[in-house]
Amino acid sequence: MPAKGKHRRPKSRSLSRGIAFAGTGGAVLVLPVLGATAAAAAQPAAAQPAVTAAKAAAPKTYVVVAGDSLAGIAQEHDLSGGWKKLYEDNRSAVGDNPRLIHPGVELTLGKKAADSRASAERADRSERKGAIAAEPAAAKAKKSYTNDLDGWIKESLDIMAEHGIPGTYEGIHRNIMRESSGNPLAINNWDSNALAGTPSKGLLQVIAPTFEAYHVPGTSTDSFDPVANITAACNYAADRYGSIDNVNGPY
Repeated sequence: MPAKGKHRRPKSRSLSRGIAFAGTGGAVLVLPVLGATAAAAAQPAAAQPAVTAAKAAAPKTYVVVAGDSLAGIAQEHDLSGGWKKLYEDNRSAVGDNPRLIHPGVELTLGKKAADSRASAERADRSERKGAIAAEPAAAKAKKSYTNDLDGWIKESLDIMAEHGIPGTYEGIHRNIMRESSGNPLAINNWDSNALAGTPSKGLLQVIAPTFEAYHVPGTSTDSFDPVANITAACNYAADRYGSIDNVNGPY
């Protein structure tokens, strides 16, 4: 047995190239210096928190595959708010039924989805405001009508719609053809109304008291005026019969 301390291991010495020599009974081993290796390994560890933070800030997406559900995706990715929040953030992509999600749909997970949705809603509100602002200008543009029976009926129908007076083109046209054959200057000088001094006038043969009582604001006060005559007569028919469409004879 060798004497104690005879083969005591000499102290290693660091070299500029990062190696150390150790005596082992005549053999020479080249060993790496642990201090340098540890320092190099420590660098990625120090940078790791910054990388993790960057990944957390980046938006996450998930592409739906067959068999997926919003609840399962929310649970798998530990999403705050669960499947309801996931659905709310991706409603435009998913559709109106949260229980039915199609493979291939790309979902955005987390805060980024909410930010994107809020941005889309702001754009939508801005677009609606623009459309609403444009409506008055469009309304001011006066619609043109032909100066004939077809144009008179169509203009009357638009005025009637503004005042909630019922009636259709067919109902008006049918009664005009029976009452005046389409002549806006027609007048009845032979019936009981005429004998009483209030002859029936115009396209729908309206007597003066009826025209005045059912005259529609915004139209002419002349009972021979085609549009004024039609709208007043339809207003009267709506009050008495429900609609000019229900009139099929003298009224």
